[in-house]
Amino acid sequence: MFDFHKDRKKYFEIQVLNAEEYVIPFIEEKFQIKTGMRVLEIGCGEGGVLKAFIKKGCTGVGVEFDEPRIDNAKLFMPEEIASGKIQFVTKDIYKVDINKDFNGLFDIIVLKDVIEHIHNQARLIGWMKKFLNPGGIIFFGFPPWYMPFGGHQQMCHSKLGKLPYIHLLPRGMYRWLLKKKKEPVEALMEVRDTGISIERFERICKKEGYKMLHKRYYFLNPIYKWKFGWKPRRQSVVIKRIPFIRNFFTTCIYYCIQIEK
Repeated sequence: MFDFHKDRKKYFEIQVLNAEEYVIPFIEEKFQIKTGMRVLEIGCGEGGVLKAFIKKGCTGVGVEFDEPRIDNAKLFMPEEIASGKIQFVTKDIYKVDINKDFNGLFDIIVLKDVIEHIHNQARLIGWMKKFLNPGGIIFFGFPPWYMPFGGHQQMCHSKLGKLPYIHLLPRGMYRWLLKKKKEPVEALMEVRDTGISIERFERICKKEGYKMLHKRYYFLNPIYKWKFGWKPRRQSVVIKRIPFIRNFFTTCIYYCIQIEK
């Protein structure tokens, strides 16, 4: 099993491959990606997902609040940065100036494994309309909160990291257990506070004036291909049609949304 948190260069390369093999093909089923399109990734990390779009002929802007990850991105993509194909912004997304920081609007916005870490998700989803060109789309990929490891307990150093659904324990009990095992309590409790279900995500999008352009449920997340050597598997037709219950058995979901006209 590959440890995502130790080898950042390897993780960057995996993100490129995952985007090339799964994210971009998913988007292109409903939205044609053309040379010269502008792509914004919020919470871009080292920029692996953006790199895949650059290879498709797009130009990209990555926003990331964790500056060391941007430092890595600069090491991994010096040519793309020097040529102006990609730039990075270390700034609060709510404080960016569209023209000064972004140099204009975007055709595609990407949030890959990010929305489940955002505190005011409705605010961000609504806010992003400011950054979209007419007809543009937003891609989301995230693990539903109720899935076996939706609490990101794989961050644990003890055996807790191998226990599915443990994050669904009552809040006080979960905190006590993390503390007893000397795990990163505050980080994991923050994940608990921001986790999002399929139904809540869709309610927010509808309320904020978006339509669902495309969605796909995965029983086995595509990233598991590299993390565990498991072949990605889409969710069964029966399970994905059962509200709430589907959250427990869906390890990843992809969406493309678009502003309602």
